[in-house]
Amino acid sequence: MPFSILVVPGRHPLRPFTRSFNAWARSIRKAAVSHPHRPHMAFDLYSRMHRCLIPFDGFSVLYTVRSCANLRDPTVIRRLHCHAVKLGFGSHVYVASSLLHAYVVASFRDARVLFDEMPQRTTVSWNTMITGFAKSGDVEKAGSVFAEMPRRDVSSWSAMIAAYVNYGSVVSGLVLFREMMVKERLFPDQVTVCSALTGCARIGSCGLLAGKSIHGFVVKNSWEMNVAIGTVLVDMYTKCGFFKQAVRIFDMMKEKNVMTWTALICGSAQHGFKEGRRYFNLIEEYGLELRIQHYGCMVDLLGKAGLLDEACETIQTMKYEPNVIVWTAYLSACKMHNQFGLAERVIDRVLRMVKPENDGGIYTLICDIYVLSGKWDEAQRIRELMTKESVRKATGSSSVKS
Repeated sequence: MPFSILVVPGRHPLRPFTRSFNAWARSIRKAAVSHPHRPHMAFDLYSRMHRCLIPFDGFSVLYTVRSCANLRDPTVIRRLHCHAVKLGFGSHVYVASSLLHAYVVASFRDARVLFDEMPQRTTVSWNTMITGFAKSGDVEKAGSVFAEMPRRDVSSWSAMIAAYVNYGSVVSGLVLFREMMVKERLFPDQVTVCSALTGCARIGSCGLLAGKSIHGFVVKNSWEMNVAIGTVLVDMYTKCGFFKQAVRIFDMMKEKNVMTWTALICGSAQHGFKEGRRYFNLIEEYGLELRIQHYGCMVDLLGKAGLLDEACETIQTMKYEPNVIVWTAYLSACKMHNQFGLAERVIDRVLRMVKPENDGGIYTLICDIYVLSGKWDEAQRIRELMTKESVRKATGSSSVKS
């Protein structure tokens, strides 16, 4: 299949060539950097260069690969890879690193092959593989890659800490964070600190001491309380049961985004009804758009307070189609307050939109509701449906996520 088949349809680029080679390269770079979520822009320019027989340099290939990684299309990445090799840039260290990242996103099996074949591996390449193995669910292999690295930088430690926190053992991630600072005497960056604080949040009150210590490090080094750090601190303090401190951090922040508000509202749902409702109402007053996460938190908050009619009204009037998280919050509240009749009114609607491969938890919740209400035939029907649809039972998790 010719390379030009991948050109974005509807364009007619065959016109007299008036731009210099450097102008084309700069245009690709600008498209890739300025429009990272519109990869077809860089790819269209690249394809036009190819059809007009304009010579490529390493930067043209590099920025096209970086941009096209967002397509998450292994076929496109493989064809770009083949073209790069044909042009003689296959062993170009930065091109190879970008191809590796693109494969990690689109096809991790291909990424492993490329990594094994790379004649020169940079620290970036090693870090990319740590993240790739973690996202594929093999945190142990990610740890092996980390251990094999000839040289580690802060990003290497950040990648491994994030791997443990997000996909493996939170405690292992926090232990590694301490080792990085105490044993290796490396100064963490914002990414590392945010990963560690996320870990503290995930183990609740057990992570409060470590979280406060990391917060102290941020203050001691006069770091700006920006959106990223502020939001993760708010999230950490609410989940560790220290809501007043979360509010203090929230009030200190000069800039807040939707995730900051989400962290506070979801946290307030665990610590008081009035506070949660107040912050929910303030979102629009601050000119921000309410997201479905906020509605999910509010449904959870109203449900726990026993205000199930109001929770149902919130679902019916919100401008989003309710998702599994919203319905799980509502049905959990119905179960908590023995309001099985209210739950049964929406069960059929919920079952029409759930995905058996992802939403096993809500099937179990519905089955429990039928059992508790004494409707054994209906409970058996759900069990048979779970078997028929090969429903995967989910492990315990929070009904509302920030």
